[in-house]
Amino acid sequence: MEKFKSLSGTTRKNLVTYALVVGVFLIMQGLLAVGAVSNSTQGLLVPICAYICMAISLNLVVGISGELSLGHAGFMSVGAFTGVIVSTALMGSVASGALRLLAAIMVAGVVAAVAGVLIGIPVMRLRGDYLAIVTLAFGEIIKNLLNNLYVGLDGRGLHFSMTDTASLGMDGGKVVINGPQGAVGIEMISTFTAGFLLIIFTLTVVLNLVNSRSGRAIMAVRDNRIAAESVGINTTKYRLMAFVVSAALAGMAGALYAMNYSAIVPKKFDFNTSILVLVFVVLGGMGNIRGGIISATILTVLPEKLRFIGDYRMLIYAIVLIGVMLVSNNRALMERLRSLFGGFGKKRGRAANAPARASKGGGGDD
Repeated sequence: MEKFKSLSGTTRKNLVTYALVVGVFLIMQGLLAVGAVSNSTQGLLVPICAYICMAISLNLVVGISGELSLGHAGFMSVGAFTGVIVSTALMGSVASGALRLLAAIMVAGVVAAVAGVLIGIPVMRLRGDYLAIVTLAFGEIIKNLLNNLYVGLDGRGLHFSMTDTASLGMDGGKVVINGPQGAVGIEMISTFTAGFLLIIFTLTVVLNLVNSRSGRAIMAVRDNRIAAESVGINTTKYRLMAFVVSAALAGMAGALYAMNYSAIVPKKFDFNTSILVLVFVVLGGMGNIRGGIISATILTVLPEKLRFIGDYRMLIYAIVLIGVMLVSNNRALMERLRSLFGGFGKKRGRAANAPARASKGGGGDD
């Protein structure tokens, strides 16, 4: 305990975040082992892991870098369909599903990073509302490109077309991606353990970047761009760095997410998904990695757990979101809640110490 207290505040916070993730994983593994988790909850485990990675990666852009990106789902879709193609192509040569998943996630991250570079070079010269609008446009462009993408696999390898399946020129084989119908017949090789490991990897990359020299430069650009430029910081370089790393991590999360289902369509990764991930970041706190993890988990589980009330579930979901936003942005109410719970803790502490004081007093009288 003394060693923990001697660590810096940042290191302690990071260790607590890692401990939270590991602790929840171990608890869930124990519950899964004894069959205490319902099938519906088991089906949410991998999507929760993917959305946590998305929230952490977007926090790097929105919270740490201070930019507003509305096209994050576009990078997720790039990673998702890249992962499906890689996994399908390796099916005949790599028997292990875990190795295929690892290869798919790695390649998806690289391809999403390349897309991040291509998009980031023109986009990172913009700021504010202009940046948000352009990232939104790029997200929709990526979705429309995927709607017109046809990919097939036969004995001669992969075939690509932007017209139809007949233009693939395959000799038999299998259609991997069929335009707006997306990818079907996906082998579901994503696991909760793989999702946990991806969260740990994402946390490690983001936290190490934030606490590095480059991370301090990114935050300096966020806080005062003119001052950062005056001391020789290349603002475009560091903004682009955060954007590309975020895109790569989103692509990896997309690959994990896609291979949890037997079919996936480009429409899944539209503007609404980008806004959903942005809500995770905002509700968890801008730049607050741990808060983003918690909000992504709760807001992914909540709509599914409210299905029993039918059409009213999204209304309740919206009310909860509005309530959390009002509370988190009302300083007076937050202070009142802190004082309430703090006072409650002090009362409990005084009540617990009262018998000890009484016993000491009784001893003195004797």
